[in-house]
Amino acid sequence: MKGLAAFVGTLGVVSAACGGIEQPPTARTDADSADQVGYGVTHILTSDGVRRMRLEAESVYAYVGPQRHELFGITVTFYDPSGVETSTLTAREGTYEWRSGNMEARGDVVTISPDGRRLETSILRYDRATDRIVGPADFRWRTPEQDVEGEGFTTDPELRNVQTMRLRGTLGRVRMDQ
Repeated sequence: MKGLAAFVGTLGVVSAACGGIEQPPTARTDADSADQVGYGVTHILTSDGVRRMRLEAESVYAYVGPQRHELFGITVTFYDPSGVETSTLTAREGTYEWRSGNMEARGDVVTISPDGRRLETSILRYDRATDRIVGPADFRWRTPEQDVEGEGFTTDPELRNVQTMRLRGTLGRVRMDQ
């Protein structure tokens, strides 16, 4: 019995000296602070009963306080005021603000119109109040007749009126350089 008591006493001293069992370090993620987390999400935005936007995301973190969604693996289809599809955007991630209806897409952003016009960039922002798409980074714009690059752009969701600076590339038979 004395041997068992000595062993338990020694175990207690060794355990105290070692500081007990340590917990592995943990990392806090955005999902930990989100009010809701969704997977395979589809959200349809309408105006006066007409579809204006369809958002699909592999995953979504919803934050109620700032009224914001962080989106991952996104596809957004835009529609004109009569509900006709105008363009589809894909990106690795983005942010959607509930209050304003504004959206930012980041990472391998590609926007394609139904007739094949294609806009590629690393980041773009949709401003709902002005119904404009703004890209602050370099971009590439391709159609069957055009293949141009530039530094920053502004356009409508239909990709019909693209404005940019430092345009270079081919517009039909015209070659442009810096």
